[in-house]
Amino acid sequence: MTMGSSGGICFRTLVLLLVAYLGGMRAREAPLPLPSARSAGVNNRRAPERHGLSLDFYGKTCPAVDHIVANVTAERFRDHPATGPAVLRLFHNDCFVEGCDASILIAPSGKAAGEKVERDMEENRNLPQYGFDTVEMAKAAVESKCPGVVSCADILALAARDAVQLEGGNFVQAGGPYYEVKKGRKDSKVSLAGKVRGSLPHANSTVDELLRVFAGKGLGAGDLVALSGAHTIGFAHCAHFLGRLYDFRGTRRPDPFMDARLVKALRMTCPYTGGSARAVVPFDVSTPFQFDHAYYANLQARLGVLGSDQALFLDARTRPLVQELGADKARFFRAFVASMDRMGSIRVKKGKKGEVRKICSQHL
Repeated sequence: MTMGSSGGICFRTLVLLLVAYLGGMRAREAPLPLPSARSAGVNNRRAPERHGLSLDFYGKTCPAVDHIVANVTAERFRDHPATGPAVLRLFHNDCFVEGCDASILIAPSGKAAGEKVERDMEENRNLPQYGFDTVEMAKAAVESKCPGVVSCADILALAARDAVQLEGGNFVQAGGPYYEVKKGRKDSKVSLAGKVRGSLPHANSTVDELLRVFAGKGLGAGDLVALSGAHTIGFAHCAHFLGRLYDFRGTRRPDPFMDARLVKALRMTCPYTGGSARAVVPFDVSTPFQFDHAYYANLQARLGVLGSDQALFLDARTRPLVQELGADKARFFRAFVASMDRMGSIRVKKGKKGEVRKICSQHL
């Protein structure tokens, strides 16, 4: 996941113009001939043994935690619609680096020169601050009712669920599935920048690279394709796909597997030189503010913005999964929820291996 964000009426107008320019296009046209690839199994790997989590972990100590967090996130998403994808990306990047332990939330201490945390790494530098702020606000609300009980890791997991299904006001409506979140995670005592490299997918990762990263977390091809569906909402910075627009693999031409109309539209926002480093475009150019399965139809129509997204349809190992989820929204929702549950269980810390922070950006 490589999400950015921007706000204001100009940005919203830009997104709507981009969608209108492409005609709200879905997979209507036949794509270019696909590269040949040998078929391979796409079933999920059996995940390694995970620590037990439960739906009622706070049943006696903080029974209203889901409701408390939802109240905060709903208000934040109304005021800042891009908060949803920002929180989703936070959760993903947290779980993929040393497990779901809120280590991504720890801020640099400034005490020692050269002492870096996960946030400092290139892969995380574009994480929007209001994603972090949303979790801190939810944590403060929970602390006021249940002090010292609920971990930041659990609050982040709850906020990510809310990001999928909560409405974001009159302009934005996510509309994704609601699902129960298992709880019982502890917070990490450290955040180590050195653990980030090689743990997260990149915007131009190949399917081989993506499968290798996911396999390292006990996840399989089905999880890769289902979780990539989070790109049905959210935004990408121009730098993450500029090569596809102007100089694909050193050819000085655009990527032939990107629709020519999308190339033209994206070039208006992302010039080859002199563009704004803050400029972003939606991952899903047909329904950018709805959590639906249009993302998969876009890939089939060569409307994937990131190279790593489009690769899922070009590779024979993952193409059938893209087609299956693109044909059935309910099936996508079920697959997404199941994969979020598996991802949310990666390397959970329990007991003395973790802590419950009072402020999510500061370990005890």
